[in-house]
Amino acid sequence: MTISLYANSLWKDRQVLCVFYEHSLVNEKVEHILSLHHKSKHLISIENTLTIIKEISLLPHLPAYIDIGELAANLLDGQPLDRETLVANLWRRHLMQSMPPRDVVLFGFGRIGRMLARELCTDLALSTRLQLKAVVTRDPLDPAYLRKRASLFMKDSIHESFQGSVIIEEHTNCLIINDIRIRFISAQYPQEVDYSSFGIENGLLIDNTGLFRNHEELKIHLQDSAIEKVIVTAPARDVPNIIFGINDQQAYESTSNIFSTASCTTNAITPVLSLIDTSFGIEKGHIETIHAYTNDQNLVDNMHSKSRRGRAAALNMVITETGAGQAVAKALPNLKGKLTSNAIRVPVANGSLAILLLELKKEASLEQIISALELTTRRSHKYQPIALSYDEELVSTDIIGNPAAGIVDMCATRISSDGKSLTLYIWYDNEYGYGMQVLGFASKLFHANAIPSTKSNGMSEEFLAEASTLNN
Repeated sequence: MTISLYANSLWKDRQVLCVFYEHSLVNEKVEHILSLHHKSKHLISIENTLTIIKEISLLPHLPAYIDIGELAANLLDGQPLDRETLVANLWRRHLMQSMPPRDVVLFGFGRIGRMLARELCTDLALSTRLQLKAVVTRDPLDPAYLRKRASLFMKDSIHESFQGSVIIEEHTNCLIINDIRIRFISAQYPQEVDYSSFGIENGLLIDNTGLFRNHEELKIHLQDSAIEKVIVTAPARDVPNIIFGINDQQAYESTSNIFSTASCTTNAITPVLSLIDTSFGIEKGHIETIHAYTNDQNLVDNMHSKSRRGRAAALNMVITETGAGQAVAKALPNLKGKLTSNAIRVPVANGSLAILLLELKKEASLEQIISALELTTRRSHKYQPIALSYDEELVSTDIIGNPAAGIVDMCATRISSDGKSLTLYIWYDNEYGYGMQVLGFASKLFHANAIPSTKSNGMSEEFLAEASTLNN
């Protein structure tokens, strides 16, 4: 019996979801499961995972969510698997999963909003933490607009057609996506919505409009008691800017209820800059972003409030500004004042590249740089700040759909003969890769320091009793 068959059986027969570093194992092909283990650099073998999932299937009481990768990393170290140890680790590692999923509202339904909705409605592991309940747009309550929104969701020129089920329920202004009912709400401004009237409680609102970028504007979302926290998918001036995997712990310990997930470029480069600065020190540097064109540029030459962005986006390379250098310093204060940055918008619809030109404090060899980067990518976690590519033929279309925040092109990495001047090329899907960073942070925001409850559906009381006995 294969890993996928065990995972399918546990899910269908016992409503137990098995994942591998947050990648669901349900209905997954053998090739995908092999790929996940290969990305883990053989720290965890297929045999390890099969042994654990077999043992799990024999236990009478189980939590609703089990991360096999995390278990294997802690349980199997060349020693035979002990069932009591397995049960104790299940209890310790997954007690936090006893919380019910949080309600999510998407304020806006543009490129990023639709990417987030696709993941929220297809990822079984994510749905144990976040439940999409509503989408707010400026459209009037009209069936024609709802059909247009559904069409844009289902068909995407870059990320291909949505493979799940979408039902348009016109009389309730809902889309039912993979059996998840999502209410579409019409509002021009945040204060116009009464979320509790739609059954939303203790919710997380993700503002992906790009219209509101400071605390004064964003706090209006919190005037409705049904919204507990707000994430804005754009750089913000006076709210915490969070890069998942770098400084997100600040958010879990913060009293703030409003957070920014900065920009796609900042998310792509900050993890790499953090690693290089920690390992070798950064004296100074320059960031040049080769970015796909975006909706704020003109399709044909016309007036624009910003220089050069008025020229036809699909025909020109356009030099423009980026605040990525300053934004990095918000997450990495040690680099404040050390980085300059600029951007070039180019005629591709998605897939971007950041070039880091860094002067190091400590001399380093190319082998040392590679070793430091490889240490950060030893697990195939779904929400991955850094990935590496050794593909000599890699081009921008190849990284579309890659969930990593940034993909370091190892074939293009260069260092000067004195070991002080380092050049790194970092690819990123500026839509999907960024969206995964937002969801990684959102899924952990409510659960990082939560007090577990034995009364919710995460674990049966019988399992808790058994686990408690083993840990006393």
